[in-house]
Amino acid sequence: MQNEMNYYKIERQEWKRFYRNGMAPLSQADLDQAKSLNDRISLADVKEIYLPLRHLIHVYYNQYQSQQQDRADFLRLRSHKAPFVVGIAGSVAVGKSTTARLLEVLLTRAYPTKKIQNITTDGFLYSNAELKKRGLLARKGFPESYDMEHLIMFMNEVKNNLGPVKAPKYSHQIYDRLPDEYDLIDSPDILIVEGINVLQLPSNQQLYVSDFFDFSVYVDADPVLIEQWYLDRFKVLLEIALADPTNYYYPYAIGDRKAAMAMAKHVWATNDLPNLRDYILPTRNRADVILHKTTNHRINEIYLRKF
Repeated sequence: MQNEMNYYKIERQEWKRFYRNGMAPLSQADLDQAKSLNDRISLADVKEIYLPLRHLIHVYYNQYQSQQQDRADFLRLRSHKAPFVVGIAGSVAVGKSTTARLLEVLLTRAYPTKKIQNITTDGFLYSNAELKKRGLLARKGFPESYDMEHLIMFMNEVKNNLGPVKAPKYSHQIYDRLPDEYDLIDSPDILIVEGINVLQLPSNQQLYVSDFFDFSVYVDADPVLIEQWYLDRFKVLLEIALADPTNYYYPYAIGDRKAAMAMAKHVWATNDLPNLRDYILPTRNRADVILHKTTNHRINEIYLRKF
């Protein structure tokens, strides 16, 4: 790993000792609801990886609240409620959504009187029609395919607690934004923002999404493993699409499966892998915590930023 000197490298067996409050307060049903397609996670993962991570977020959250109050006292102002924002970054198919949803569950249980919300930046992709208009459909997922101005404006409004803010919804079933459908982000105490682009630094922006983050996680794995998870997920998407002619993947599901898999491999090689290599992976060393996965999505190492 590049710049490993900036991180404490912590093996799983050591990391799990940082939380000592007993068994994981989740059931297998809770996990099944949280995990993404084809992701793998166990109660042992919750106990050994995510509960210590949740406790670390608790430390950062307490510091954040104290700093907010100290700043208000200095300025002789009433304390302004601003959400604590957690960013989750990493490649497609690496398990970001599972991490985000699981942290949402754990933080909700840890703070029953607080409001915890979770969004993905997929909704801030330009629509397919707009991408076609701009000649960017083949670059979907790359930095220029996102409406970054809208995303920055959204984050600014949320951080300044300007009332209910709309986050556009995205559907993997239609492979596009959902017209006129939104998630309403309404004065959360903690907001989790998940997406491949959340730690990137677009060259034409004065503010970056990560400027609004108070804690960030990068979910990491060898690209060879991620490709396999990507293809495995594609197979699952084809099975789901079989019963739905409106599904984006339906034509591939009812067609030649070898041809469909060849198409998916081509998309990985020409789109997702270059995007990972050139734009996503370089952001890894901007994260506060890196969760490194090995085979079967097992997290074997954790990297904690030193400063």
